[in-house]
Amino acid sequence: MRTFAHRTFTAERLAASRERTISVCLPARDEAATIGPILEVLLPLRERGVVDQVVVADDSSDGTAEIAERLGAEVHRQAELLPQFGPVRGKGDAMWRALSVLTGEVVCFLDADSEEFGEHFALDLAGPLAAGDELRFVKAFYRRPWRTAGRVEPHGGGRVTELLARPMLERFFGELAAFHQPLAGEIAARRELLTSLPFATGYSVDVALLIDAWRAVGIDALAQADLRVRQNRHRPLASLGPMATEVLAGITSRMEADGRLRAPAPEPLVERPPLATLAALAG
Repeated sequence: MRTFAHRTFTAERLAASRERTISVCLPARDEAATIGPILEVLLPLRERGVVDQVVVADDSSDGTAEIAERLGAEVHRQAELLPQFGPVRGKGDAMWRALSVLTGEVVCFLDADSEEFGEHFALDLAGPLAAGDELRFVKAFYRRPWRTAGRVEPHGGGRVTELLARPMLERFFGELAAFHQPLAGEIAARRELLTSLPFATGYSVDVALLIDAWRAVGIDALAQADLRVRQNRHRPLASLGPMATEVLAGITSRMEADGRLRAPAPEPLVERPPLATLAALAG
């Protein structure tokens, strides 16, 4: 599996070498504090011909959509995308619905709550896919500082990753153990791959997509890119239990599909079907 160094792709290099169109999408829910600075970095890439589409898929009540529209992003309300599927059921559902309006041959999903955001978030993820043929899926990794009581420690974030996701992958999906951040929300993939995969609706989407992409195209078509540092707000400990439960469901559902786990989950994982199957039915 390939690992791309930090800032492998500059804006100038990608604009000159890319062979595919690129869409960047930010699923957002009440991110008024960070959406502006992020878009102020991403939108100039569109104007410079580096990316083709910058979309905010919004489900906010704090003015996130208004900020994004004012800055010039393409904004879609999550609930208005594929409304026949009912209420939006979390992050993975928002990503899946957004895919219906993303036109790029390469799709890059980025989290909307990142602080100290840089253009390398989009460039280093989309670059390997837009400029080459062998890769289909790129996932971010980074150091996660821990911020508390006005003090920032260099490490300590990503508790569910280190306590649950990585040990589970090492034990049951060994080839994926090389991914440093299996729960990273920052990914890029070829659109035809994403539309062929189901999307878990909640927090398990990130690890489920990783496993499904690996199954679909193999480890040699997957890569990771070093984004160096990602700082975002930390969730309180009480909220990590439900998040870990969702992540566990994403992993164990794939084990059930492989016939390696027979005990059904007490609550079935809610997933959206591959988007390509909807297009086929409509045709």
